[in-house]
Amino acid sequence: MRTDFAASVCSSRARLTGVVLGVACLLGAAGAARAQEDCFARAGAYQGVNPLVLRAIAWYESKGNPNAVHRNADGSIDVGQAQINSVHFAELRRYGVPPGALKDACVNTYVAAWMLKQKMIRYGNTWHAIGAYHSETPSLRDQYARSIHGVLVSWGVAK
Repeated sequence: MRTDFAASVCSSRARLTGVVLGVACLLGAAGAARAQEDCFARAGAYQGVNPLVLRAIAWYESKGNPNAVHRNADGSIDVGQAQINSVHFAELRRYGVPPGALKDACVNTYVAAWMLKQKMIRYGNTWHAIGAYHSETPSLRDQYARSIHGVLVSWGVAK
């Protein structure tokens, strides 16, 4: 199934803000398992974001569970390991990424990298950008950034 999705996205117009969503083309039949292992590094390099931050987001959000689904009090849902919120579904569909594809860990990681990059464009390469991945509300943004920092500290990659 993963390779079928990859082939269909590679042949479609799967673009996020004018940049081809590279995940689908990385997932070939022979390299699917290896690409899955390298997804954080590849997605980070593709969008110019830190892959350790992407890993920390996925760990914080779902402990890396690609099938995670969370129903929020406001009626929205979060899907996949990086918990992509349903508020983004319409835009992602326009770029050829259906909501069901977000349960593919690699697709989810590439979308998370794209979303984080959008926040970095707005806030720079800062903790505010990392926090804004979760919320633009300053108190929620700052708490989220502290949480991601805490994950990185626990892994010994931040002080």
